[in-house]
Amino acid sequence: MKRFCALLALGLLPACRARAPEAQAPAAAEPAAVAVPVRVAAVARRTLVEQITASGHTAALSQQKIRAPFAGTLTELTVTDGDRVRRGQAIGALVSRDSEAALAGAHDMERQARTDAEKADAARALALAERGLVRASLTAPSDGTVLSHAAVRGDRVSEEQEILTVADAASVAFVVDVAQSDLGRIRPGQAVAVEIAGWPSRTSGTVHDVLPGANAVDFTAALRVDLRGPDGVPPLGLFGTARITVAEHRNATVVPESALLRDDVTGTSRLAIVDKGRAHWLEVSPGLRSNGQVEIKAPPLEPGQTVVVSGSVGLAEGAPVAATP
Repeated sequence: MKRFCALLALGLLPACRARAPEAQAPAAAEPAAVAVPVRVAAVARRTLVEQITASGHTAALSQQKIRAPFAGTLTELTVTDGDRVRRGQAIGALVSRDSEAALAGAHDMERQARTDAEKADAARALALAERGLVRASLTAPSDGTVLSHAAVRGDRVSEEQEILTVADAASVAFVVDVAQSDLGRIRPGQAVAVEIAGWPSRTSGTVHDVLPGANAVDFTAALRVDLRGPDGVPPLGLFGTARITVAEHRNATVVPESALLRDDVTGTSRLAIVDKGRAHWLEVSPGLRSNGQVEIKAPPLEPGQTVVVSGSVGLAEGAPVAATP
């Protein structure tokens, strides 16, 4: 009996050992990484322009005075403030004071004549006064606009007295108030797009130069923009906005500005590209910015590459992503 129990015990041991591996639980598989949802956009090539925007107004830089050539009476004046005039256009007439007095005297003789002899003398005096009448026609010195008048029809004027002021159309410009800190990027000849209040369409122009003087209160300077739009000369004194193109980069590699993350401590910028379903971070050198796009100067990116524009905050290097446009 004892021997049987011993054999039984010895026989049971291998059986227990054989069944032990079958009783162990299988090892748990590693959980699959969850893809991070992100929005993406494609790298592109575009022409970017950098513009300085400033407000301004139309002004005539050359104003010409029409003055009386001699003392007399303004017998005609056919224009008033705001009227457009053409070079050489007759706009008024002036009769000299002496010849006007002679004519007035002859008319008095004619009215007072009673006898035939007196009437004959008055007629001769009137004919002589009319032949000797000194009359000057006033003409516009250039194409332009009447800014103001200092006399009206029937007024007696002295020699060299101002009668009209005409703004020369060739001198009409858009005068822009530009921050002095921006002047270093502005050069004569740069293209300008001008939007003028009340003017039907955008007007083009070019930078002429900075006008003398500066505003010490708001640290601005007056910039002259020569207008060259197809719609003629706009009225004076209208306000508007000028957009001065100070830089242009053609065929630039661009991404949306939202793709860039900037480290305010180090000053570096980086973006995440998506390759084979995973995010990879690149430190980049941004360039020109315009209309929500930013130029990437380095490293080189290929058009069509995918960059993350939303969901990149906290995104780990190599993390799987679920990208949507």
